Amino acid sequence: MRILLIEDDPETTRFVRKGLEEAGHVVDHAGDGKEGLLLALDAGHDVIVVDRMLPGLDGLSIVRSLRAADRPAPVLVLSALGEVDDRVEGLRAGGDDYLVKPFAFAELSARIEALARRRGGDGVPVTRLVAADLEMDLLARTVRRAGRAIELQPREFRLLEHLMRHAGQVVTRTMLLEAVWDYHFDPQTNVIDVHVSRLRRKIDRGFDLPLIHTVRGAGYVIREP
Repeated sequence: MRILLIEDDPETTRFVRKGLEEAGHVVDHAGDGKEGLLLALDAGHDVIVVDRMLPGLDGLSIVRSLRAADRPAPVLVLSALGEVDDRVEGLRAGGDDYLVKPFAFAELSARIEALARRRGGDGVPVTRLVAADLEMDLLARTVRRAGRAIELQPREFRLLEHLMRHAGQVVTRTMLLEAVWDYHFDPQTNVIDVHVSRLRRKIDRGFDLPLIHTVRGAGYVIREP
């Protein structure tokens, strides 16, 4: 699954992100409410985990904005406020579940999985991405092109997933730095170019038509022939 974590506490962020990524999920992160709302509105996430108390914009305001914009992704609210009235307020704001801090990661993971299972219709979590003859299984963590298995490193897998989720759209360096490396600044290195070059060799080498293209001065795009 692709999960958006909106949390400003560094320790909680490391704890939750590490556990979710070890479980095979892709985690996008925002450290304040305004950035979190922009990511939640712009990107397709299977589940959103949002802290109630955030700088810039509080978690319940984010949830209300998402529901007003008719965004269907289920939302799990995290909060140190655990009274009945607090939980009721969180659910009435549009949250699908409410988890009080501190919590065990096993419970967080189980609640996220339960939220994903509840989704139906157009809200069913994406588990498979396809671009031309390139297929990515997000659950099995496998990639095949024309039936041929392609072995990718974890960072390469996340890079390809981001490109495939935005197939046909130009993905900028900034977008890749934030989504794949969790950098909210440009470290002025060629790390993206190196990884894209390695990924291109694995995905396109030996095939007549390339899928990964460079858009000069802009970024990269997966474009079907």
